[in-house]
Amino acid sequence: MPQAQVGELELCYRSEGHGRPLLLVMGLGAQLVFWPDALCRSMVERGYQVVRFDNRDAGESSRLDHLPVPDVRRQILRWTLGRSVRAPYGLDAMADDAVGLLDALALPAAHVVGVSMGGMIAQLMALRHPSRVLSLTSVMSHPGDRLSMVPRPRALRALFRPVARTRVAAQDAWVQFFRTVGSTGFPFDEAELRHRAGLHFDRGTSPRGFVRHMVAVLAARDRRPQLRALDIPALVVHGDADPLVPPRGGVQTARALPHAELIRIAGMGHDLPRGAWTQILDALDRVTEAGEARRDGAS
Repeated sequence: MPQAQVGELELCYRSEGHGRPLLLVMGLGAQLVFWPDALCRSMVERGYQVVRFDNRDAGESSRLDHLPVPDVRRQILRWTLGRSVRAPYGLDAMADDAVGLLDALALPAAHVVGVSMGGMIAQLMALRHPSRVLSLTSVMSHPGDRLSMVPRPRALRALFRPVARTRVAAQDAWVQFFRTVGSTGFPFDEAELRHRAGLHFDRGTSPRGFVRHMVAVLAARDRRPQLRALDIPALVVHGDADPLVPPRGGVQTARALPHAELIRIAGMGHDLPRGAWTQILDALDRVTEAGEARRDGAS
């Protein structure tokens, strides 16, 4: 896949289709292959140019292994006690990476969709670079308030699974993870998940990058005061069965955004089940149409 030079980093990306530019931002330690191909094809069919990419420290993008690997359990304890968390880099830097990718692709602005940590990055893109974000869609994410960051114990334990050393072990681990945190109200497509998990392993995993991502999330500040001043069309999607980012995260995100539509999906967990795609895509069309109209009105 092509690489874009973004400052001192190289970001691996994939671009498909033509039309409204749509930037997809993936979550904690995950690669662009965890955006289902069929979902991206549906986006292309609806008239989008779909750009997905590996965040720094993930997949085929630059690894920052010259940076320290924090003691994540110690940083979780510091966060629990209300103390400052020390991160090698923050989510703000990752938001700047994503805007740098838009620069490299000569895209003046884009509609931005982020899932989980990617939703936090998308929020920061809109806050730090408002002219570059036409609309904001935050999926199974939160605005950084502490109560929205507390997962159920079983979901937290699932994050700390052992590092897989073989392709089959990696596939088994991802299946176990998503059986723990995934949707309860939709069919579980194990074959598709194993396919994507195998691609994820083949492209190279980064346990150290995963830790740096996690600590960046812990170190982030509550974004609600800033989000309240954000004048942008927004969509918030959250499942009522999400054990990793509680449904409160979506509610608080939507309450903070002045122009947000909140879509609550019954039975959806911390994943993107095929049965929810039409509902999500229809809402995405509405928010991107509002973003296009806002841009046209301002020009």
